[in-house]
Amino acid sequence: MRYAKNGMPVVFVIATDWKLRTAVRAELRERGIDALGMDSADDVGRVLAADAMPAVMVLEANAELAGSPAIQKLVARIPTVLVASRTETVPVPRVAAVFYRPVRIGEIVLKVSELLGRGEAA
Repeated sequence: MRYAKNGMPVVFVIATDWKLRTAVRAELRERGIDALGMDSADDVGRVLAADAMPAVMVLEANAELAGSPAIQKLVARIPTVLVASRTETVPVPRVAAVFYRPVRIGEIVLKVSELLGRGEAA
C-alpha cells in the first residue's frame, strides 16, 4: 500500500465536480487517509511528477477525465471507485466499484476504506 510521508494511505480524488471532490476528501481525511483532490488530467500529472502514487482512486466518470489516456493508464493499475452519471454516457472502464448518482458520500468512503483494508491497493 502506498503511504504519504505522514504515514497515511494516499487516495486520489479526481473530479471536476468540486462538491463531490471536497466532500469525499473531507470524509477520507477524517478517517486518517491522505486524500488529494484534483480536477483535471494535468493536475494528476503534476501530482504524479511530485512522486505521489495513490493506493486507491476515486474518479468522476465524465468525458474529460475518463477519456484521458493518462488517467486510463492509472485506472488500469490502481483500484478505482468510479462515480458515474445516469445521464452522461462515457465508457466505463474496469474498476473496483461503480456508484451511480445520486450516491451518498459515505458509500464512496466506505468502499475506499474497504479496498484499503483488504490490501487490494496497489
